[in-house]
Amino acid sequence: MSADVEGLRAGEGRASAGGERAGGGRSPLTREEPATLVEVFERVLRLHTRPDLLNYKRGGEWRSISTEEFMRRARRVALGLNSLGVLPGERAAILSESLPEWVIADAGCLLAGVVNVPLYPTLAPQQVCYILKDSGARLLFAQHAEAFARVKGAAGECETLRHVVVMTGEVGSEAGEGVLTLGGLEARGAEVESEATGLLEKLARGVSPEDLATIIYTSGTTGEPKGVMLTHANIVSNLIDTSARFAFRGDDVMLSVLPLSHIYERGAMFMYLHHGCKVFFAESIEKIGDNMREVGPTVVTAVPRLYEKIYARIEERAARAGRMKAAALAWAVGVAKRWARHVVWKKRVPPALALQHKLATRLVFSKWREGMGGRIRLFTAGGAPLPEEIGLIFYGAGLPIVEGYGLTETSPVIAVNDPADNRVGTVGRPIRHVEVRTASDGEIETRGPNVMRGYYNKPEATAEVFTADGWFKTGDIGSLDAEGYLRVTDRKKELFKTSGGKYVAPQPIEQRIKQSRFVNQVVLVGDRRKFVSALIVPDWEMLRSYAQLKGLDIKSRADFCRHPRILDLFQRQVDSLTSDLSRFETVKRVALIERELSVEGGELTPTLKVKRRVVEEKYRDVIERIYEERQK
Repeated sequence: MSADVEGLRAGEGRASAGGERAGGGRSPLTREEPATLVEVFERVLRLHTRPDLLNYKRGGEWRSISTEEFMRRARRVALGLNSLGVLPGERAAILSESLPEWVIADAGCLLAGVVNVPLYPTLAPQQVCYILKDSGARLLFAQHAEAFARVKGAAGECETLRHVVVMTGEVGSEAGEGVLTLGGLEARGAEVESEATGLLEKLARGVSPEDLATIIYTSGTTGEPKGVMLTHANIVSNLIDTSARFAFRGDDVMLSVLPLSHIYERGAMFMYLHHGCKVFFAESIEKIGDNMREVGPTVVTAVPRLYEKIYARIEERAARAGRMKAAALAWAVGVAKRWARHVVWKKRVPPALALQHKLATRLVFSKWREGMGGRIRLFTAGGAPLPEEIGLIFYGAGLPIVEGYGLTETSPVIAVNDPADNRVGTVGRPIRHVEVRTASDGEIETRGPNVMRGYYNKPEATAEVFTADGWFKTGDIGSLDAEGYLRVTDRKKELFKTSGGKYVAPQPIEQRIKQSRFVNQVVLVGDRRKFVSALIVPDWEMLRSYAQLKGLDIKSRADFCRHPRILDLFQRQVDSLTSDLSRFETVKRVALIERELSVEGGELTPTLKVKRRVVEEKYRDVIERIYEERQK
């Protein structure tokens, strides 16, 4: 449909007169609402003082940082930065996993008017070097001495870098000149605080809504990283307008599991603080289950991959417990999906289904809830598409996942479901003050106060992502329904064309294939080929259980990947899950991969998106073999 046709205003639920556009104009923030992140932090101290604002586990024990301590330390970091000559508008980078010190350093930068440049701890030294040099960072916060040592050579190539602050642990003499601890930086700030009264207030008052708050380098699935420039107004407007969709409460307990270097988790953290919620930092991805049972969170923000892994483990445990348990799980899950489809789309639930759902909840899903701490009222999902199957299962289990959509360039939220009207299978409606439309080729375009200023040092790249009338081009393909709910189909750049000239959108097909309990990860290939194929990483626990059940004597992963019976199993699984696809979309061949795709291996971005070009290059021999064998 035309990108010029007027649509509906976000949240009003009125159908348009035939166009695909949703949203509304921007009204100024009221003075009851903060206009900068400085005001967000000041509001936290004024309205939400608590003894356990930030909570973390060290030495096997949970420890707390109060609101007062958080703000005291952040203020001293701000003054310490200023005393080192890191002035308003200059850049400081943070290279660390998520921990309370990350939030303190971030708040300190923002209070001082310093632009924060987050760095993923998984980045290679040369990538760190590129970002430090491109951003012109004056100071680097490193998680610990080991993290700094790993990138010391790269940091040395950044001409503007003058100081390094190690956030945890001690600093040895071998670290070199200009390296100090976070405690040392705070001590400098404390001295300034006692000697130069009023300096902090002057710095804070000098920050305006249009000032740059952060430069976030997109990991990207293609090309070199681009620095996304986000202002205080971008982030604060998004914080407030997204919060309007959620009913966050001061008694909510949040479990932080994603990297703060990504705007998704960082934006969520700002929301948690804004609402005075208690935040716990998960120890690691591997310990999320333990941490959930320990702290009993009410809200968890994560990527779809986490929910897929949770459900895969539930299936795995049921399979190990025997046929009765596996059958009970399959029955309960079937009931949950049927019940969820009725409720989500506001259809009457048949009495027999309602009774089955109550029974499934008592026998099966109540145990899921207990295993997740017993208090979950909301999961949120973003960063990648949530498989509709997973959304329906969790919704029916009483563990609703609210899916949203956005990009780093949009601070990040564009649209999100309402917990009270959670349309599983969509990413919800545009948030307040954000507009969405679709172009003639289906590309999603948006505008609003959340859209970035542009890419740092890249005016040409900035110009390329905006339309002539000022809308930001997301690079995603999607559609809006009559009620304004947005569906995202695929990345525009990830569509590929077969040699027959047919375009294939890989993500929807991959999501179908991942419904198989034997599939861990899948990547479709077939650009300029005669047919579509799939590279599959098996769920090795499920596959070993299957081999044992069938009496197959298969030892190694390599043997599994070549065994005719196993390959036939996966082809049958794929065929059954994609039987209604068009002929040109049909997956004709599968190949199994031994190792899971990962950030460390270079196949995934830090937000767990597949780098298709990397996968295709890395497994070129496997792909060539697929098509050669087919021709024989």
